[in-house]
Amino acid sequence: MNFVGENKKMEGMINRAFFSIFLLLCLLVCYSCSDATSEKQADNIPQYDTLRIAFTGDILLDRGVRKFIEKQGVDSLFSPEIDSVFGANDFVIGNLECPATSIVSPINKRFIFRGEPDWLQALHEHGFTHLNMANNHSMDQGRRGLADTERQIRNHGMIPLGYGITIAESIEPQLLVETPRKVYLITSLRVPSENWTYLDSVPCVSESDFSTIEAQIDSLKHIDSKCFVIVMLHWGVEHVEEPSYYQVRDAHRLVQAGADCIVGHHPHCLQTVETYNGVPIYYSIGNFIFDQKKPLNTRTAILTAEITADTAYFALLPAEIENCVPRLK
Repeated sequence: MNFVGENKKMEGMINRAFFSIFLLLCLLVCYSCSDATSEKQADNIPQYDTLRIAFTGDILLDRGVRKFIEKQGVDSLFSPEIDSVFGANDFVIGNLECPATSIVSPINKRFIFRGEPDWLQALHEHGFTHLNMANNHSMDQGRRGLADTERQIRNHGMIPLGYGITIAESIEPQLLVETPRKVYLITSLRVPSENWTYLDSVPCVSESDFSTIEAQIDSLKHIDSKCFVIVMLHWGVEHVEEPSYYQVRDAHRLVQAGADCIVGHHPHCLQTVETYNGVPIYYSIGNFIFDQKKPLNTRTAILTAEITADTAYFALLPAEIENCVPRLK
């Protein structure tokens, strides 16, 4: 009998057995770690029985507002009653009506704005969670300034909306929460941009047309009929209190496609509120932090939403802008 050969064979079998046991232990440890990580991640995701969102209109951090900030400080833009409203909401979503960047590279247009990126910290500390970039001033400092603004918003703890490094990315619906049901936000710039070319594969803001938005809503509702879809549009005619025929027509189209709420801004004033087929349409909620002084432009409102698994309740909180500072009426 070849004892050497038999010993080597036995040794090989033992080694293979130990290796198999080792692999099994590794898999069990990895599985346990994966479970623990998943549970930890699940614990970190906020769960809502009622989701509360506040929406504001245009936020300008330049021109007269810049002078105000340089004199009184950026925190002075927020009154205690506004802080109280924001603090009672899970999300606060505003329209940032300027790039916030240290890059100075103005494009050729009539009104050119730029805010200091450090000022974004105060917006975050006073409650803002999301800032819309799909408007006609985000690109005032060119594509480098636009891309830097997106980075600055994230660096200061907020989520940019309506921006992407490709068109497809910029128009992607934003999933806000999974509970109490999935809530999506779709945003788009629907007024012409001055000296700005809408190109793919470069930094841009969402300029989805209504057919695209309709298709997105239809797709989301097809996947989950109970999901809640909010459409936020930068549109309309400036300094006009009534929505245009085209706004009304297109808003109705979006409702028929399945939109659950439409929120607008750009006109720098409050516009009509309409309920169409049971869906609220806020054609324009006006300015929020702005330097315009005419009563038409200083009357504003904060839109609040309370969304549950089966219901949605909306309210407008009237406000007045006094020397750039919004105050509840």
